[in-house]
Amino acid sequence: MVTAKNIRMTESEQKPSRKQQILQALAHMLEINPGARITTASLAKQVGVSEAALYRHFPSKAKMFEGLIEFIEATIFTRINRIRSEHDSTNARVEHALTLVLTFAEKNPGMCRILTGDALAGETERLRIRVAQFFERLETQLKQILREAEIRDDKVTSIESGAAANLLLAFVEGRIRQYVRSEFSNKPLNNWPVQWSFLSKNLLIESTLAEQV
Repeated sequence: MVTAKNIRMTESEQKPSRKQQILQALAHMLEINPGARITTASLAKQVGVSEAALYRHFPSKAKMFEGLIEFIEATIFTRINRIRSEHDSTNARVEHALTLVLTFAEKNPGMCRILTGDALAGETERLRIRVAQFFERLETQLKQILREAEIRDDKVTSIESGAAANLLLAFVEGRIRQYVRSEFSNKPLNNWPVQWSFLSKNLLIESTLAEQV
């Protein structure tokens, strides 16, 4: 089951390390300054340390962004693996996986600016490649879940599984982009229950029906 606990970087039961404080401050600044480019000077001021202190923990600003991307990857894919182990039906697995990503996005607005590339303008190309790889990995996870439908549910996707996974990914990416474009007012989970109801009704069909087509 997807829960909000520890899905937001700023939530922790233990006192964060200096490295975590820097990443939390960066995520917060991305959230409260939509469209603005973050400088190491402004980040150091937010954390309450010198720029030299920042560089003792991260050799470059790119490494700080990489730290946030690693947090996104670890949070999402660890939980997707848990969802796959806890749920048997394909519909439940897909619903929980998509709800997870949308919930994470809604609770981490600043990181959505990284996922859309908005915060990476002028940064190293390596960061944009890393984000692209995140979405490719997410699409692969969805495709694998859908391909297992015939074994688990005696069903198949109504369109080719790769195309279906890409469609679901496009939906998630679209909601995240809308969130950033609206300066975080159009929340990713708005209308999600009714949208999932529509998607789920058109996602899978009985294997016997597919054979007749």
